[in-house]
Amino acid sequence: MAKAKRDFYESLGISKSASDDEIKKAYRTAAKKYHPDVNKAADATEKFKEIQEAYDVLSDQKKKQLYDQYGHAGIDPQAGFGGGGGGGGFEGFGQGFDGVDIGDIFNSFFGGGQRGGSRRSGPIKGNDKFIQMPIEFNESVFGKETEISIIVDTRCETCDGSGARSASDIVTCSRCNGSGVVMATQNTPFGAIRTQTTCNECQGKGKTIRSRCETCSGQGYNKKKTNIDVKIPAGISSGQQLRVSGKGDRGMNGGPNGDLYIEIDVNQHPLFKRDGKNIHMELPISFPDAALGLEIDVPTVYGEVSLKVPEGIQDGQILRVKEKGFKDLRGGTIGDQFVHIKIEAPTKLNKEQKALYEQLRNIEKKSGPSVFDKIKKKFKN
Repeated sequence: MAKAKRDFYESLGISKSASDDEIKKAYRTAAKKYHPDVNKAADATEKFKEIQEAYDVLSDQKKKQLYDQYGHAGIDPQAGFGGGGGGGGFEGFGQGFDGVDIGDIFNSFFGGGQRGGSRRSGPIKGNDKFIQMPIEFNESVFGKETEISIIVDTRCETCDGSGARSASDIVTCSRCNGSGVVMATQNTPFGAIRTQTTCNECQGKGKTIRSRCETCSGQGYNKKKTNIDVKIPAGISSGQQLRVSGKGDRGMNGGPNGDLYIEIDVNQHPLFKRDGKNIHMELPISFPDAALGLEIDVPTVYGEVSLKVPEGIQDGQILRVKEKGFKDLRGGTIGDQFVHIKIEAPTKLNKEQKALYEQLRNIEKKSGPSVFDKIKKKFKN
């Protein structure tokens, strides 16, 4: 039993009321997650194909209209299309079925019509590629310029992408006589319909190759290692992407390559943590320093700065160091660094330290009730 197809909206994780922009955004997110170049799971390729198919339908208004009304059957040329009700003849051929153009149904459903054939045989842009680039925390603060090496399908210089040994080796397709389409008769619930389909001999190009180019073996392209300069802007964060135009998968029928998307993955820092444009860190200090206050040099990504810790500061209080955070990618203000005070109790005391702490405790007892005594008094009242 064949496995039932998932709902296309479910595949992209969107509702049926999603806008074109929401459909495109959901596709990019899902494609990035399941692209075989990134995701090495066993089912990644199958899921990626499912996402591609869903986007192909939902991004095309005519296909989407058919899918919304008839489900998968509306876009499957092998399905028994039941939307017409099985009446006789073709009255009202141009319009019907609650406002759906039946002519468009035939084009989408059976692949008929010159427009459908031309669209398939025309230039098609290649798929986008996705890679991840790990960078250090400081590099995300200040940005950097680097060079990466990738394998790109490039147009064959010998045949200029034609795939033929010479111009004379490109001949008119004998099956379709150069039209790129052939006529076929197909039996449907509406009766026998004569339709145009893409010629499978020349894949709709109208031309075939008699002798193939020896450099590219008739492919029209060669895999080439290419070095790319990548400029990482200051302030970039994990998950953000950089686009390199024309460095994705090769196009079809002379179409351009897709684009390369580089997703940034910032390595964790042992001391600093990012929160938007701001940086946070913990500063451990002792009881005496907390009670008496101190001035201390604290680290920042820009170098050490002097920080005044006021006397009597409490555990968990936060001090701010201005403009020691991240730059705004959109050109706004620089973030700050926030220092979280952490008062640490000593775990081991020598005799002198212990004597001093006991002396301090006795002094506190004489000066009045302890904090705990005050709490107990409130509780009794």
